[in-house]
Amino acid sequence: MDKRSKIALYIIAAVILIMMITEVTKPKPLNWSDSYSAADKIPLGCYVLFNELENYSDGEVLENTESIFLYLNDKNVSEKRQSLFLINGYVRLTEQDTDALLNFVDEGNTVFLSSKGLYGKLADTLNLSLQIDYTGLYKEPALNTFSSQSLDKNKRLFKDVIENAYITSLDTLNSTILGQVSIQKDRNTNTHPNYIKTTFGENNGAFYLHSNPYAFTNYHLLNGNEDYTATVLSYLPKQQIIWDNYNKSGRKVIRSPLRYILTNPPLKWALYVSLFGLILFVIFKGKRTQRIIPVIDKLENSTVEFTQTIGELYYQYGDYSNIISKKIKYFLEFIRTKYYLDTNNLNNTFIEKLALKSTNTKKESKAMVDYLIYLKSKTYHTEDELIELNKKIETFTKNNF
Repeated sequence: MDKRSKIALYIIAAVILIMMITEVTKPKPLNWSDSYSAADKIPLGCYVLFNELENYSDGEVLENTESIFLYLNDKNVSEKRQSLFLINGYVRLTEQDTDALLNFVDEGNTVFLSSKGLYGKLADTLNLSLQIDYTGLYKEPALNTFSSQSLDKNKRLFKDVIENAYITSLDTLNSTILGQVSIQKDRNTNTHPNYIKTTFGENNGAFYLHSNPYAFTNYHLLNGNEDYTATVLSYLPKQQIIWDNYNKSGRKVIRSPLRYILTNPPLKWALYVSLFGLILFVIFKGKRTQRIIPVIDKLENSTVEFTQTIGELYYQYGDYSNIISKKIKYFLEFIRTKYYLDTNNLNNTFIEKLALKSTNTKKESKAMVDYLIYLKSKTYHTEDELIELNKKIETFTKNNF
C-alpha cells in the first residue's frame, strides 16, 4: 500500500470514529411512551416507585417476570400474606391468569391494581367497569381526593393527564370507595370514584383498584405528587409485595434466536468476549504471514492437437505422398500390434492370416493389401488417392477396435 492510500485510509477511519463518537454522545430525545416497568427511568416508568416499595413491604420485594398463572403456580407456598402489584395503562389478563389471581386473593392475599382499563373475566367477576374521559390532545385538570376527610391535605391536582379514567360501576355490597377524581370540563365538575377496595373470598382477601396509573410513574412522583401516592399505598395491609413486571406496556421482549444466551449474564458475557476475541484475531492474525504460493496447472496432453496441426500443414502444402506414406506405416503398425503379424512380406500367406484374425473376408483383406502395394509403388500421389486410402482404412478397421 502506497503512502497516499494509507493517508486516505487514516482519514476515512478518523471520520468514522468521529461519527461514532458524535452518535454515542449526542443527547437522546426524551421518551414519553407508557412503560410502567420497574427498570425504566423514563418519565412514565416506575423505577422510583419500585425502589421505594421496600418501605411498604413485609420483607424483600419479589419481582415477577412471567405470566401470573405460571408465577403463582410455581412459587412456594408462603405462610405470610402477600400483595401483588399490577400497574399498567391497560390490564388484559387471560382466563388462566384471572383464575390464578382470584385463587390468590381467595387465600387471603391482596392485589393492588392500577389501570385505566380492566377487561375480561376479572372485571365481570368483580362487577367492575371503568370509563376513560378522552379529551383529545388537551390536558384537563383532574383533582384526586380521598374519602376520608382527614386525608384531604394529601389530595393532588393532576394537570398533565390527557386520559382521565374513573369507575362507573362496582359491587356495592363488597366494595368501599376510598378515593374520587373530580374532572373539570366546560365549567362543570364531575366527580367519580377512582379508588376502591373490593373484598373477595372468605379469608379477608381484597382487590384494591385505582384508575390513575400515572400517579405511580417517575414523572409524577418527582414533581410533588409523592404524598398522594404514599397515601394510596397506606391503605394496603403490611404484607410482602410481589411486583408484576410482566404485564407491562414497556416489557422488553428479546426476539433474537440467542435469547436464552442473552438472558443469562454469564453466557451473554462469554458471547461478547468471544466476539471481541474473534475481532482481535482477524485484525492481528488475519493478514498473510508468508508469500503467495503459486498455483501450478497440470501439463496438458497436446499430442492429439499437435498431430492435427501437422496433418493440416501437410494437407495445406499438398504433400499427399508424405501423408499416404505415414498412414500406411501407422496402418501396418496397427496390424502388427493388433494381430501380431509380420508386415514385411505382404504376400498371400499374410492376406490369409489377416483375413482369419480380423473380421474382414479374404477378398476384402486382399483388396486392402493390393491397394497398399499399389500406393507404395508410386512416387507421386493425388488428393483423391489419399481420400480413398483413408476410407479403406476406416472401413477395414471399424470393427476391429
